[in-house]
Amino acid sequence: MFLTPYFSQENDQFQFTRQQASHFAKKVAGDFNPIHDEDSKRFCVPGDLLFAVLLSKEGISKKMRFDFSGMVNDGVALSVENKCDKESALVDANNKEYLHMSREGEVSHDAAFIEHVVTNYVKFSGMNFPHIMVPLMEEQQMMINCQRPLVIYESMEVEFTRFDLTHPEVEFTGASFDVEGKRGVVTMNFAFKEQGEVIGKGVKRMVASGLKPYDQAAVDDLVERFHARKEAFMQQFENVA
Repeated sequence: MFLTPYFSQENDQFQFTRQQASHFAKKVAGDFNPIHDEDSKRFCVPGDLLFAVLLSKEGISKKMRFDFSGMVNDGVALSVENKCDKESALVDANNKEYLHMSREGEVSHDAAFIEHVVTNYVKFSGMNFPHIMVPLMEEQQMMINCQRPLVIYESMEVEFTRFDLTHPEVEFTGASFDVEGKRGVVTMNFAFKEQGEVIGKGVKRMVASGLKPYDQAAVDDLVERFHARKEAFMQQFENVA
């Protein structure tokens, strides 16, 4: 399975080390959010990794919704709880829920199809900063705290019209940033396409807190630090390889 390097499993439980989660964020999703760094005091496992593992175990349904309700730290043992035919969740040993999935319609367990959908989606999902977030913040003249950026995955919905597919690609179709005081909701819309035909669509929502009035210099510095961290990681990985 393509996710094997990024989690450890024993019986029906699985967990993530900081390195596994951080490498998934950076190498698969292109996500360099500091909270996914191995040495971060606020470390958490990427929501996209939780989503990917859940899909690999439960399959892809024609219509799905994912709601994130908690941040997973390293070493937390999780398992899939099937609440009913149409609902599943990732829970820990105390039955605390971190990710809830509701679904409808036909289910595909085709491993190659699941891998292609997951890898294409998480690469798109990891684009949220700076490619999508920065123009939205400039438009709203509000920005995240550039010294302690915190943007949390809230939910994601996806719907396919059919499953007779081989290599659907994800295409960004627009975004919005709804601000209320120091809190904002980022909505990213996307479509699944195969050979130019739209065969699915989806929406991802993130919550940004601690918003401040827009400061171009601070944003430029944050973007510069993002690219520097990305380049340093890639060079380190290349040197190891």
